[in-house]
Amino acid sequence: MPASATKSLRVAVLADSDTRWKWGALTAQRLAPPDAEIRLDGYLLRGRATPTARQLKEVGVRADSLREVTGVEFLRAMGEASYDVLILALVGGGVQAMLHGLRAAWAGAGKRPLVVTGYVGVVYEKLADGLLLRHGADLVLANSRHDADRFRAVYEGVGADASAVTEVALPFLGGAPYTGEHEPYTVVFAAQPSVPDSRKDRTYLLNRLIEHARRHPEREVLLKLRSKPGEHTTHIEELPYQKLVQGKDLPANFRLVYGHMGEVLDRTDLLVTVSSTAALEALHRRIPTVVLTDLGVREVLGNHHFTGSGCLASWDQLDAGHRPTADEQWVSRQGVAADGTYATAFDTARERIAELLDRPGGLPPLTPYYTPETAPGYLPGILARHHLGPDGVPLPGAPAADKEPGPVRQIVRRAARGAYRHGVQRVAPVIRRMGEL
Repeated sequence: MPASATKSLRVAVLADSDTRWKWGALTAQRLAPPDAEIRLDGYLLRGRATPTARQLKEVGVRADSLREVTGVEFLRAMGEASYDVLILALVGGGVQAMLHGLRAAWAGAGKRPLVVTGYVGVVYEKLADGLLLRHGADLVLANSRHDADRFRAVYEGVGADASAVTEVALPFLGGAPYTGEHEPYTVVFAAQPSVPDSRKDRTYLLNRLIEHARRHPEREVLLKLRSKPGEHTTHIEELPYQKLVQGKDLPANFRLVYGHMGEVLDRTDLLVTVSSTAALEALHRRIPTVVLTDLGVREVLGNHHFTGSGCLASWDQLDAGHRPTADEQWVSRQGVAADGTYATAFDTARERIAELLDRPGGLPPLTPYYTPETAPGYLPGILARHHLGPDGVPLPGAPAADKEPGPVRQIVRRAARGAYRHGVQRVAPVIRRMGEL
């Protein structure tokens, strides 16, 4: 390990939502050598899902500095700052734009940071699209052996270099293993912002959860929510359960809860979800876990990922007292590391980072698979959304391309962002529903 990494490691994380900030910041900590002193600078990409102060506090990850930026502002900062590692915790298009922007920003600079990217959780849709948009980073992290095999197959299948794919595990696993039932026995439903997405299906799940509480008055039944109304997460939540529950006659043993998922799992005896990554957190701790089949086992729901897990079940089965047993082989391949191997899950990635940071002559320029030659009808649009030209250079008139925003501009931006969020969360859903009348 180079001296700069053994004594101190300077890491920057660019994230576009609360969940991705959590993944990026915790990944930074997992990737640092045990004896390293890490300096973590956070950059929050301005957009509809930029996390609020409450969401950041709930994530529970501290950074040495944290500020909100546009893509162009971030690129300028990376051209001026000196980091060892840069983690891009973004949606695929954002990663691709930043890779091209960084390549341009670092042209002729000599030494550059090592660039890392990956996925927040289960990869159950847009596998090829998302992976190719992430190609070009020095490390593309796969959260399990299953994902690592799939990632390499996609890259090799299009003739792209697959050497960046590196197997790790989800960085937010942890907590004490489940040792037995609590008093009272606690059932937790882990809600998701956009799965399912229809009022009918979300109301159905809510009603079944409430009915389960009525059938089992001796149990505590919790609806674990991701965000409060008006806040955005990685996915848009147009029909928050907080609104759907209004006016319903709720039993005394039913409650809505927020907070850190790990703390909720500390008192959980049965975790129920459609396809939330919380299922993997629970399985890591060997908490009985159910992935619901009531709405079908379908790709659009993401619960198809859990076929073979032993966790698929319906509310009827749960009401009757069913407790699933996870398949050990499936759990092992999914990076859940319930067998005690989690402590070593990031060793390979740490070793690769050490080798790359110590590379004679520094790292070569970033080389994404998508270029103006390989994807002339796709790449320019992705770059333009982040105010970048086909060469990765900021377009004329790009916001804050030439200077830091002043106090007045910052105030105007906050007001504009608030209006935009209100429009996306409150007004747009109403217009869509009116259009369906």
